Amino acid sequence: MGETMVKNLGINGQLGAWIIASDNPPSTGYTAQTAVAAVVSYLIAHLFRLPEAYWASMSTLIVMQSTLSAALPVAVQYIAGTAAGAAVGAVADVYFPANVGAFGVAVFIIGLICVVLRVERSAYRYACITVAIVMLVSRSSSGRLVALHRFFEVSIGIAVGLLFFGLWSRIALRLSAKASSALSAH
Repeated sequence: MGETMVKNLGINGQLGAWIIASDNPPSTGYTAQTAVAAVVSYLIAHLFRLPEAYWASMSTLIVMQSTLSAALPVAVQYIAGTAAGAAVGAVADVYFPANVGAFGVAVFIIGLICVVLRVERSAYRYACITVAIVMLVSRSSSGRLVALHRFFEVSIGIAVGLLFFGLWSRIALRLSAKASSALSAH
């Protein structure tokens, strides 16, 4: 158990330890970057006339981590899971549209595949979320089309999030270098 679990902080103290940042609180720049990236990803998905463009924004928000090195594994797991869930959901929806039992079987099959391939648990979670959206959300279009849209919406969101991270990192590095050179000049 972690150090905070060993200490008996009481329920309020434990909740505070989980919520209040001691190492990596958000900064104003980070929150601005996140807001702009979420809006840009939505607008790009909307530009492509994707019916649920808000998934692009949600995907951006999911991959916006504290560092690019933390965001990359999440992004890869999210794309892999979404692709797997979209594929399984589209196939299952062809034979068993809007069938909750088939949905359960699909979640289990994806799980078995992930166990055999030793896939990261978060990729499995993203696959299951995608299967749920493809198979259980009521819609007027086919599950295959929903699966395809979902994959593109998520991919746009992830790409925008990573692009903003890369750009932000370069800008922050340049600002830091300028500040360092200005301090050393004095």
